[in-house]
Amino acid sequence: MGLNIDRVEDNSGSGHAQPETTNISILVPSETMGTQPQELHGVCLPPQKTTFQKLRHKLSEIFFPDDPLHGLKNQTRLNKILFALHFVFPIFQWAPNYNLTLFRSDVVSGLTIASLAIPQGISYAKLANLPPVIGLYSSFVPPLIYAVLGSSKHLAVGPVSIASLVMGTMLNDAVSYTLNPVLYLKLAFTATFFAGLFQASLGFLRLGFLIDFLSKATLVGFMAGAAVIVSMQQLKGLLGIVNFTSKMQIIPVLSSVIERRDEWSWHAIMMGFSFLACLLTTRQIGLRKPKLFWISAATPLTLVILSTLIVALFKSKLHSIATIGQLKKGLNPSSLDMLYFHGEFVAVAVKTGAVTGLLSLTEGIAVGRTFASLKNYQVDGNKEMLAIGLMNMAGSCSSCYVTTGSFSRSAVNENAGGQTAMSNIVMALTVLVTLLFLMPLFRYTPDLILAAIIVTAVIGLIDYQSAFRLWKVDKLDFVACLSSFLGVLFVSVPVGLAVAVGVSVFKILLHVTRPNTGVLGNIPGTQIYQDLDRYREAQRVPSFFILGVEAPIYFANSMYLQERILRWLREEEDWIEANNGSTLKCVVLDMTAVTAMDTSGLAMVNELKRMLEKRSLQLVLTNPVGSVTEKLHKSNSLESFGSDGLYITVGEAVAHVSSSWKAQL
Repeated sequence: MGLNIDRVEDNSGSGHAQPETTNISILVPSETMGTQPQELHGVCLPPQKTTFQKLRHKLSEIFFPDDPLHGLKNQTRLNKILFALHFVFPIFQWAPNYNLTLFRSDVVSGLTIASLAIPQGISYAKLANLPPVIGLYSSFVPPLIYAVLGSSKHLAVGPVSIASLVMGTMLNDAVSYTLNPVLYLKLAFTATFFAGLFQASLGFLRLGFLIDFLSKATLVGFMAGAAVIVSMQQLKGLLGIVNFTSKMQIIPVLSSVIERRDEWSWHAIMMGFSFLACLLTTRQIGLRKPKLFWISAATPLTLVILSTLIVALFKSKLHSIATIGQLKKGLNPSSLDMLYFHGEFVAVAVKTGAVTGLLSLTEGIAVGRTFASLKNYQVDGNKEMLAIGLMNMAGSCSSCYVTTGSFSRSAVNENAGGQTAMSNIVMALTVLVTLLFLMPLFRYTPDLILAAIIVTAVIGLIDYQSAFRLWKVDKLDFVACLSSFLGVLFVSVPVGLAVAVGVSVFKILLHVTRPNTGVLGNIPGTQIYQDLDRYREAQRVPSFFILGVEAPIYFANSMYLQERILRWLREEEDWIEANNGSTLKCVVLDMTAVTAMDTSGLAMVNELKRMLEKRSLQLVLTNPVGSVTEKLHKSNSLESFGSDGLYITVGEAVAHVSSSWKAQL
């Protein structure tokens, strides 16, 4: 009997034609599965395709796994135009069916998140070392743009703590915001432009998979470290310290707190920590009783008003408490003339934009997908990247800095009953009223209440439960988490982020270069073959050594796999000798999980076959996927395997090879 390899003819145009194989009945050996006839199925080659067709299919799988244009199939020209309009501007999907009931819900949620966005915007701008009014500007223009371009119904857009921290740290390392505030502001707007350009490019080119290099584990550690550093920095406002370090490492911050203890103000301490305790208490109420969300949402603005009144009424006695000062009224001024595209600090702006853009994009998409999952609708990740990128590019031209979807504001939006992106528009209009008429009221707002708001916001980023879960489930993930956490705390925020990405990439390389392998055994009475270490009932098949490979075979792991297989074989021979087992005759390589193979992998398989033949051992391959089978066929490797070298299952391989041995007796 010759080697049964059939080519599947794809006559349907879809590549799903049924394989035409030859079925052969044989007797299964009694020592494995009894004496029942077993059909032998041929291994089929995939449908024949040209190189262009293969490339097109591969690119489609990489860049268009969700087939976003499937709605265009079999549509009239008018419907195609409407589909394109809905695709580019998601607002046209919900606006035609918008009604008064939805508007009523969105107004309530928009006003609620505005009460949180206004104090947070001012606070986060301070965190980024920017004028407080920039935070309000950034809560006006970007939400309007996102409402038109964004696909999430619940994402509340505005400044966020992590992006603000990273921008403030990276820019201040190059240019002091106190010594050169104009240049610092120019770099902030320019970094925002490059952040938006980076984000929009990822979305347009459908390269969203790049953000997956920031794994869940590394983000948990990074955000926890950043939250600790941000909270420690707020001791300046909470303690009333005037001359405080601008460094973002824990040791200099703690040293500054101790060295400047003569500057501590008991007025600031009493007010600051009282407001902080109130904010933390209401936050816990909102977390434990979601129906009372409005308490935690309204508390920041309420305390801002209260603290402002206290300082204004008792300013003669509270003169030591630092305040925001006079804020400029009016709409966002144009910042086109402040974009910095030439000079010695352009590289700093590009680097800062790329890092803050990546972080804010990761946070925004994660938040959008979270609420989409809760409400049973879908968010297009690449479309979100494009929307967030374009709103940041537009924001950089209108005195805004990096913005994205905020988890805290989005949670409040969802709890308040927000139904569509109209809630972002309502929030933006509320901020507009504040910019036009209410700015003088913030003159006596103390820095300490902004510090308390920031601490309350970032403390939720410390997810210790996830860290414990990582330790319990995956120690390597925990190491990645701990590395990024310590990197942020003791070195710097950018270094911590670099460590996080580095550990993630190392983990990927480790899995690629050192794939799992395992010895398989038969579960009695079945044709199931599983790992001997996992399944105690699994038994070795006499004279067979069955090995499973659980990864693609590439140039990066081919030599390791060859060495590891030979080691497995040596250990198996030692076990046979120690247990007086049957002489080893055949090595079966289960390739079910080998999803791809390159030329180095092909060379390794051929070399392994030659090495085993010298030891009078037969090598058999089972269940290779279509692309691997095709490469084995084109490289003429299959010819060397002969009639007993390739099978569709391990069970059929064992049965047929055993039968051929009996036939030779």
